[in-house]
Amino acid sequence: MTEIDEIASDFEFLDDWEQRYQYLTELGEALPPMPEAEKTEANRVKACMSKVWVRAHWDQQKPNTLYFNGDCDTAIIKGVVALLVQLFSGKTPEAILAMDVDDLFERLQLAENLSPNRHVGVYAIVDVMKGQVEALTST
Repeated sequence: MTEIDEIASDFEFLDDWEQRYQYLTELGEALPPMPEAEKTEANRVKACMSKVWVRAHWDQQKPNTLYFNGDCDTAIIKGVVALLVQLFSGKTPEAILAMDVDDLFERLQLAENLSPNRHVGVYAIVDVMKGQVEALTST
């Protein structure tokens, strides 16, 4: 079972979208705080209506492994950020770039249950995170 399968399985236990929204909110509340110094324009996801920041870092203990920090000013999207931080952290750049996040979002039915603007923003978060991975590996 892949990590995407595990996340989708967690959501399948929840009966309706109200419970799923609550779960996303709880994930966002559990997201470790992002240092204020990292909440810069360079780390901001500008295509998102919410204020969202993400930042990729090299893991100092594990060579060729990245982890992420993130934050958002709205509860639901902060939960999505928490999911993505969990999904991408602790992986190699190659694994992150190869990950099929579209499959995860389809299985969670995000498109059907988020407003069109939020849906666009969620994909923008993924694009920024993967762009940061590419930038770190090209230096």
